[in-house]
Amino acid sequence: MRIDLILQPHLSAAELVKLGALAESFGISGVWVSNHLDSRDPFVNFVPLAERTEQLGMGPTALSPFEIHPIKMANLLLTLNEISGGRAHVAVGGGGGTLEAMGIKPERMVRAVRECLEMLRVATSGQPGSYQGEIFQMKWLDTSWATAPAPALFAAANGPQMLKMAARYADGVMTSDFTPVRVRWARELIDPVLNETGKDQASFPFINFWAWHVKESFEEAQREALMYLMARGTIWAPYINDVVSAEEAAIVANHYPDFIRAYRKTADIKGVPEGILAKIVERGVAASALKDIDREIEKLQEMHAAGVTGVALCLYDDPAESIRNIGEHVVPALKAL
Repeated sequence: MRIDLILQPHLSAAELVKLGALAESFGISGVWVSNHLDSRDPFVNFVPLAERTEQLGMGPTALSPFEIHPIKMANLLLTLNEISGGRAHVAVGGGGGTLEAMGIKPERMVRAVRECLEMLRVATSGQPGSYQGEIFQMKWLDTSWATAPAPALFAAANGPQMLKMAARYADGVMTSDFTPVRVRWARELIDPVLNETGKDQASFPFINFWAWHVKESFEEAQREALMYLMARGTIWAPYINDVVSAEEAAIVANHYPDFIRAYRKTADIKGVPEGILAKIVERGVAASALKDIDREIEKLQEMHAAGVTGVALCLYDDPAESIRNIGEHVVPALKAL
């Protein structure tokens, strides 16, 4: 089972070097950074890490073709891929908070991501080419200078149409906050497409983004998990229905502003009963005391049994300590799966 990490995008290049080198020493496969509007450029920021590691994959998630034209995305990706010796990866998605801040309202997102992947495929072939899509065009591009092994092209996909498209056009899929029941639902969507296109179900990369809040104490883990719930798909429909009842989901929906106010500031989410919050944290993220880490490992094993081939564990405060804990406990337990 593949184990990746998602690091916070505000980290400096020097911090990424230290954390990435530590991750590589434990046999972790790759690192990603979330694509945020108010953070450092992920491609540029990864360059020192690319120069100081040998096996670690690296790249951003999720980039939207509405914020970076696929041609420019290809230039950035191929440059990082060249510097890293073929270890770059990218997850392409429809867009989120960055587009909202830019005042862009994306349309036909599945089609846009498909065209972006197709254009990146042309660009990463190392041969001159062109592309004429319904949304994006590339009259001519010569990337014959790109001689490193081609980078991995993932689609960030959660909805049914995006998942089906990803199975057909991407090298792999990255979902976020999928419980085992939702993983099985996704496999029912993508497996027929993989069969139709001649791709092996067992080896097609299916990576699930999963928030990691394992701390020395249970209280510390709970506090951090609650502070970041707003950014997790778990509290939003339809994912909330995987972890609480319909009645409890309605209470959560009525208090979305309280989750937003608590984001990165406080664990006090007003108006939502503690019992509901406890269910969300217990079932929708990894949050436990270090002495109970085996419980979180079991959740990851359940995801694998449901159909994921890997996890991307998102780290928050004190990422170095989290990497050591993951390297010492999670990697040995999951690598053999």
